[in-house]
Amino acid sequence: MASPRRRTPRRRVWPKIRLLLLVAVVAAGGTALYPVWKAANPDPPELKVRYRTDTPATAAAAKPSFEVFNDTETAVPLSDVTLRYWFTADGAAGPSSYAFNCVNVVFGCSNVAGRIVTMDKPTDTADHYLEVRFTAAAGSLKPGANSKGIDLQLFRTDRKKLKQSDDRSFDAEMTSYKAAEKVTAYKRGVLVWGEEPDGTKASDAKKATAKASAADPLPAPPAGVLFDDFTYQGPKDPALFKHGWLVRTSKGGPGVDNTWSADGVSFPTAEGSHADGQVLNLRASTDGTKAGTKQASLGTAASKFRDGTYAARIHFSDEPATGDTGDHVNQTFYTIGGTGSTYSELDNEYMPNGGWGRPGPKLDTVTWFDHKTNDRVYKTTNKSLDTWHTVLIRVKDGVVAYWLDGKKLFLSDGKYTPRADMSVNFNHWFIDLPFKGDRAWDMKVDWLYYSANETLSAKQVQSAVEGFTGEGMNYFDTVRESR
Repeated sequence: MASPRRRTPRRRVWPKIRLLLLVAVVAAGGTALYPVWKAANPDPPELKVRYRTDTPATAAAAKPSFEVFNDTETAVPLSDVTLRYWFTADGAAGPSSYAFNCVNVVFGCSNVAGRIVTMDKPTDTADHYLEVRFTAAAGSLKPGANSKGIDLQLFRTDRKKLKQSDDRSFDAEMTSYKAAEKVTAYKRGVLVWGEEPDGTKASDAKKATAKASAADPLPAPPAGVLFDDFTYQGPKDPALFKHGWLVRTSKGGPGVDNTWSADGVSFPTAEGSHADGQVLNLRASTDGTKAGTKQASLGTAASKFRDGTYAARIHFSDEPATGDTGDHVNQTFYTIGGTGSTYSELDNEYMPNGGWGRPGPKLDTVTWFDHKTNDRVYKTTNKSLDTWHTVLIRVKDGVVAYWLDGKKLFLSDGKYTPRADMSVNFNHWFIDLPFKGDRAWDMKVDWLYYSANETLSAKQVQSAVEGFTGEGMNYFDTVRESR
């Protein structure tokens, strides 16, 4: 019995067919006909992009999802690839009014970067684009391979809904993946898929022969580092949870028991000269009763942090956002982990009006050994911190050092050092409720940075943060959990 004929992959047959056609063209009319033949027979695209979405034209966020196919004979590093999603800003909104985050991708959102760009020459269907890039750690697409879904979000930082009906790349009919030529793809800066808003196509000879300016490839995120600049829609943003954060709503203390609420967690646009983009805002509010009290907390789901540098840019507040002052509020950046003989906790607690019988404003830096017996060592810094500050905790060789704006505040060592991996947390809570009446307090966080492998200064951390945000890397986590 004869064996079945083996099918030749289509991508291998196509170049042979084109070669035979070209020979026929040259034989028939010479090289003068080549430009005409070439225009009618463009090279197949190196990459193909498919798109889908599940949002209507008016929505809280655009949710484009992409698949990138490699239709070449060689592997393509994803760091060579750039995607552009074209849209029209609503009203007078500019690029700073929009934000992006990554929700899910098989090679990890830590390897996805994005930025909003204003077009030099706007068209009727686009005046901005979301540019998406990938780090070297995203790997390569093998010949014929598919990136799988790259799930993203594009939203307004003022929380107004998007009107997508005039956005070039949006298509509400594409609820399943389909080829999308209104989403463009570039390889090393050269357009290889799709059509730009001005009509330029990847097949255009002028574009194919003239290389566009390409940004340097994104480096892989450094090992053992968590960075987040809190670019999220709100406490229910799926990206927030995919990136390893938990909004506390559980019972218990500290402060007023059982009053932890997601209502106090938000991500407004930064105000003032010491922060950019969005910030995490933790609002603690009360009417002076337990029933009318809400405390706010955000922390990492994983307890995998111990030695290294913890740093955050924090705005402490001496006055309430609304209502009368005088509350014993506690604005806290801390780590905690372990139980019993491994219990570990490192605290920065700012109390603008004092607390526990001691006046404020004051910052307590505290290393705990046993919370049940109140076994701890601490130092109090008595001064107002009513502005932005860079707060550091450095742990190395059994020594814990607390720093504020580059100045060392306190050291602990010996038994007062972490004995377990910990989570990282921001809390805003009431020590007590001294009077009645509505009031609300805000604590803001611009970014969080942690490095397991280095003890860094505030200037070194700030330089690293600016490098990440300058590349559009608003989040990554390469810290491994202990086994």
